[in-house]
Amino acid sequence: MFSRAVSPSEWWFVGHPKSATPVVQLVVEGDGEITLPDLAHAVAVASEACPGARLSRVDRTWVDSGKAPRVRQVPKGDLTTMAATHRPIDGCEVLLLPGAVVFRAAHAVMDGHGVLTWATDVFRVLRGEQPEGATSTMTETDLLDRLGVTNNETRPPLECPSPLGQPQRTWRRRTLWRRLTIDGTHPALVAKVATALTAIYGLETAHYAIAVDLRRHTPEELSTANLSQSTVYEVHSSDQWDGVHERLLRALAEKRELSGRVDPAILKMPVPVMRALIKVLDVRSARRNRYAATSTLSHLGRVDLNTLSTPSFHAFTVYSLSTLSTAGPPEVNMVECAGRTEITLVWCDEPGMAARADDVLAWLRDTLSPNTEWEGNDTARPARTGTVVSAFREQAARTPAAIALRWPDGEMTYAELDRRSSFVAGELRSRGAGRDVVVGVLADRSPETVTALWGVLKSGAAYLPLDPAHPDARINELLADAKALMCVTRRTDQERPHGCPTVVIDDIEFENDTDVPEVDAGSLAYVIYTSGSTGRPKGVEIEHGSLVNYTRWAADRLGVDSDSCFGLFTSLAFDLPNTALYLPLLAGGTLVLVADEPNHVSLRYLVEESGVNSLKLTPSHLDLILRLGLAPRGFRLLVVGGEQLRQDLAAEARRVFGCRVVNHYGPTEATVGCLAHEYDPEQDTDPAVPIGRPADNTAAYLLDPQRRFVSPGEAGELYVGGAQVARGYRGRPDLDRERFVRMADGRRVYRTGDLARLLPTGEVEYLGRADDQVKVLGHRVEPAEVARVLEDHPGVTRAVVVPRRNSLHAYAVSTVDGDVLRAFLTERLPRYLVPAAVIVVPEIPQTANGKVDVRALPDLVIQEATAERDDVGEAVAAVWADTLSVDMGRLDDDADFHRLGGDSVLLLSMLAGVCRDVVGSDGEQAFMAELGQMIREPTLERVSAVARKVLAHPES
Repeated sequence: MFSRAVSPSEWWFVGHPKSATPVVQLVVEGDGEITLPDLAHAVAVASEACPGARLSRVDRTWVDSGKAPRVRQVPKGDLTTMAATHRPIDGCEVLLLPGAVVFRAAHAVMDGHGVLTWATDVFRVLRGEQPEGATSTMTETDLLDRLGVTNNETRPPLECPSPLGQPQRTWRRRTLWRRLTIDGTHPALVAKVATALTAIYGLETAHYAIAVDLRRHTPEELSTANLSQSTVYEVHSSDQWDGVHERLLRALAEKRELSGRVDPAILKMPVPVMRALIKVLDVRSARRNRYAATSTLSHLGRVDLNTLSTPSFHAFTVYSLSTLSTAGPPEVNMVECAGRTEITLVWCDEPGMAARADDVLAWLRDTLSPNTEWEGNDTARPARTGTVVSAFREQAARTPAAIALRWPDGEMTYAELDRRSSFVAGELRSRGAGRDVVVGVLADRSPETVTALWGVLKSGAAYLPLDPAHPDARINELLADAKALMCVTRRTDQERPHGCPTVVIDDIEFENDTDVPEVDAGSLAYVIYTSGSTGRPKGVEIEHGSLVNYTRWAADRLGVDSDSCFGLFTSLAFDLPNTALYLPLLAGGTLVLVADEPNHVSLRYLVEESGVNSLKLTPSHLDLILRLGLAPRGFRLLVVGGEQLRQDLAAEARRVFGCRVVNHYGPTEATVGCLAHEYDPEQDTDPAVPIGRPADNTAAYLLDPQRRFVSPGEAGELYVGGAQVARGYRGRPDLDRERFVRMADGRRVYRTGDLARLLPTGEVEYLGRADDQVKVLGHRVEPAEVARVLEDHPGVTRAVVVPRRNSLHAYAVSTVDGDVLRAFLTERLPRYLVPAAVIVVPEIPQTANGKVDVRALPDLVIQEATAERDDVGEAVAAVWADTLSVDMGRLDDDADFHRLGGDSVLLLSMLAGVCRDVVGSDGEQAFMAELGQMIREPTLERVSAVARKVLAHPES
């Protein structure tokens, strides 16, 4: 049976009056739920592994009682005032509240680190893991004896007045807790707090009893016992925090915390005598207002909140609410976790004390984390009511005969779109669609697809848009990951394997009346997958409330009305086209559908012939349109997003289109767009156009790697919060904890991974990525996802993918040829994720610290061309050379466009050049009919062969 001696410091706590027994309390707050039975089971299992949680005292020995600590459920309330957290205990217990778990231990049996060890094991059990356990019987006496420390405590007889004022009551007093949460973690926190408090207290000299965890000397010993010792340090008003920090580090290096120890002779004192003595000491200290230190400072360290979370409960903070020891000075307890710092000030709960404590913490906040809020975050507007479903139905009722959809050979009115989508909703509901159910939609740019999307929304379900151009393997993977109930397709795609039931929209009867249920703001609207840094794509869940906030803000900000006519020409499997998909249909405008993939023919129709006057597009697509020399007509708005917008590109677009150009920023996780800026040629003269100011009811924060606010003009990671932040990633609580975090004031925000800075104009400028993520035509690409798929090939032992010039290059340790591996990827990944080249290497080079040495990876070796070409081949090669800015001598028949540095936009530009310079306008249609073949095999010989075929038979 587990047992250990009561240590001298523990005997001091045992001797406290029962009504004033010090209790160490650790509070874990989070989102989600933990059930009482599950928690009770976990506490029982973890406490068996950590028997220090179930001790009882037999004279001067702790023994394992064998009884699990009590677990109590208490109503939600203010932890700082409720009776349950003030109640003295002589062992351990756990409180369960909505959104919080409180671990309580009498200070006689555990210190703060001991409670954290126990709590961490409880959460291990809740996650289904084995507890690590803490079965060491070592006490402070054993540890100090082992380290050769023999002297008793010899602290100077300091008599410091309480900086918070003199208490009126003595050992019968109630503990007061005041809590401060500030953004960021703070290196040298104890030194910074000590110097700040000295100034705040208005003292020339202050003395701080700083607690040090003695476990650092024996890390192999896992114990929950009291193994912390306080040492008093002197701080002067003239001291700077870095100097204090240096002194503290030097003291730790010299092991000065071991210079004194609680006199073991205290163990000879009977408990009744101890209690009488402690009462006398407390009365004396209170009456004279003199204590052994100005304040006690205790830092629990930096806590990984993943260790205090479960699949159903996501911890977002942890802090201390330890009760005050008698005869002790005010206490300041600190914990750092998840980009925040928790500070609790502990003193006597008497009239006026709370106000004084709040003043101290306010000063401390202003010192450690000055308020850097900027007026751009003043975005609060009246709550957006309703959903896009109700808004669309209202619009259809107002303008039933107006044209909602138009395509080259047809159109559809609002009344017809409303009617047909309601029938789709009825069909889906009959098959089980409803709130938070996911329905896949194989989404081409057709009126059937738009009808299906609105039908899914009206059914109360969420749609998952899937690109028909993606491989079946990819489509099946996303449907399975999203747990889609069914997939809506057109008849032409119904035979494709989906792994779930299929609904063919062409077969739905549009004649029977159906009721459309009410959809609320908290329901899922859609799930869109983005590339994943862990090697798996991740599904972003967007709720109706977020979507309606975006659509109403964006419509106001962009000036979308009944005269707006947006073109839809990019894949619906991403959220970039959602601006075009929703805004005109909620304002009485028109959506023009362009079925063909973007190329010079479809883009010419879009900007010159379709009647479109508004576009949402990437800078890459905008650059392509400008390269093609098209003549846009009647435009009023360009909304540009997905990539950084260059000033020269914005200026040229404004000149050619003759309309407003709005830079529109927003990750999928923040619902399409959350910042915007209208390009102003007079003011926007820097190389990049700013991304602007936040949307209504949203906010933007720029934080450093410790999650502290950066000063204006400094680079920081951009965090966005407010009404448009996604619910999370579908089925990925691990990623939710990493990317969706909370600010100090509790606001939930999304870490974008984008670097930005605040300009003197009060607007945000995008600077680039803080990680390896790259963009391809506005699509996020995580190289790790591509590498993971490549490593699925049985001939690959290891792979890495890196950006090179304008494309991705993959490197594989493999027994298989690189072209075979690229074909393998083509069968499994969307086109934009397939590397331009897969290069087989004997090994992946590494740096000294074990990371991939990108600079040591070989680049493609391009041989000088030797083959002779006919006139057609020569003409095509000339277009390639001009497009890629390479010498024609490097262009062999086997030359691959992507391997030469070409991206998707340059490929389309090259094909347009071949149409213009080689096949001519008469052969353009036949040449572009072979687009799919040339995209699959973008070699000089393939493009030349198609051109020869067209020139030989232009009528085909």
